[in-house]
Amino acid sequence: MNRLAVRLVLSHVLVAVLGGLATFLVVRTLTPALFDRMMGGQGSMMGQGRGGTLRGQVADAVTQALLVGVLVGVVAATAFGAVAARRLVRPLRQLSDTTREIAAGRYDVHVGRPREDELALLADDVNTLGRTLAETESRRVRLLGEVAHEMRTPLTVIEGSVEGMIDGVLAVGPERLGLVSDEVRRLRRLSDDLSALSRSEEGRLGMVLAPADLRTVVATAAERLRPQAEDAGVALGVGVPDDPVVVAVDGDRLGQVVTNLVGNALRATGSGGRIDVEVSSAGSTASVTVTDTGEGLAPEDVERVFERFVRVPERRRSGTDTGSGIGLTIARGIVAAHGGTLDARSPGRGRGATFTARLPLVPAGQVGSTSA
Repeated sequence: MNRLAVRLVLSHVLVAVLGGLATFLVVRTLTPALFDRMMGGQGSMMGQGRGGTLRGQVADAVTQALLVGVLVGVVAATAFGAVAARRLVRPLRQLSDTTREIAAGRYDVHVGRPREDELALLADDVNTLGRTLAETESRRVRLLGEVAHEMRTPLTVIEGSVEGMIDGVLAVGPERLGLVSDEVRRLRRLSDDLSALSRSEEGRLGMVLAPADLRTVVATAAERLRPQAEDAGVALGVGVPDDPVVVAVDGDRLGQVVTNLVGNALRATGSGGRIDVEVSSAGSTASVTVTDTGEGLAPEDVERVFERFVRVPERRRSGTDTGSGIGLTIARGIVAAHGGTLDARSPGRGRGATFTARLPLVPAGQVGSTSA
């Protein structure tokens, strides 16, 4: 009784029975009166003259006809109900089988679109779910491979150095231990970045937003990297407007964005190059722009640089490059969590690049006292 097909058939039968009974009662009640009216008021007299048989025979004939009609209606309702139930249940069963396949990890299955609009929409949703899960699984597998690849190099260096020192092939000294320490820091950086990336994609960054002067946040973060810029022979300029630029931000998270952008620019810019960090505002939007004179980006790489572990072809590498390859991905996620955008542009390879983060300004009426 709980099966949908049985309940659909029974509902058709019930409608037919109720309709037949209603028709039977109405016709059986009205037939004598209608018979008398058609006979000009003499129907009852004719019936009495013939022992009441004519009037009764008409009523009995109508009753038998109605019973046969009800029976035929019930049979027809049962047949049509079975057909309708089969047409409805069959696509539902296909949808059920497809969802089981998807739950089992076979995301390439596809369910056909039924003719019914509602079921067709449901089928489209199931197919979209399958494609989305397939893309998610593909990204997960790719991420695992990328993480394994990123970990392989530092682990190989650490393993080789430790085994060499144990075997006495390599001398145990500050230089060799410093190399091991650098690789350990690289692994720790990768671990921290992966954790931040996971929280960013799941919307669990745990930010605490408060009005802050964007000039102070950006300048503080950029100045932390000035010693690295000087060591690399790269000029670092920080430009801010005279008036406060107030935004609702998590200062630490936004500082991480600036650090990632400037650090990325440092890795892309050789000795003698320049990096400029600027803060500006226009209308209801504040902007942080990081421009470098480094290796630049090809048009097809402008968006790809924000993907996880993407390595731009011909990218300049140095022995001290400890980047995890997901700094820009994390930066874009943090900016998006602030209600802003982060994009890149470049005239082409060898001609530098510009990264711009845009954030909503705090309305003037909500701005309290801020310090530069």
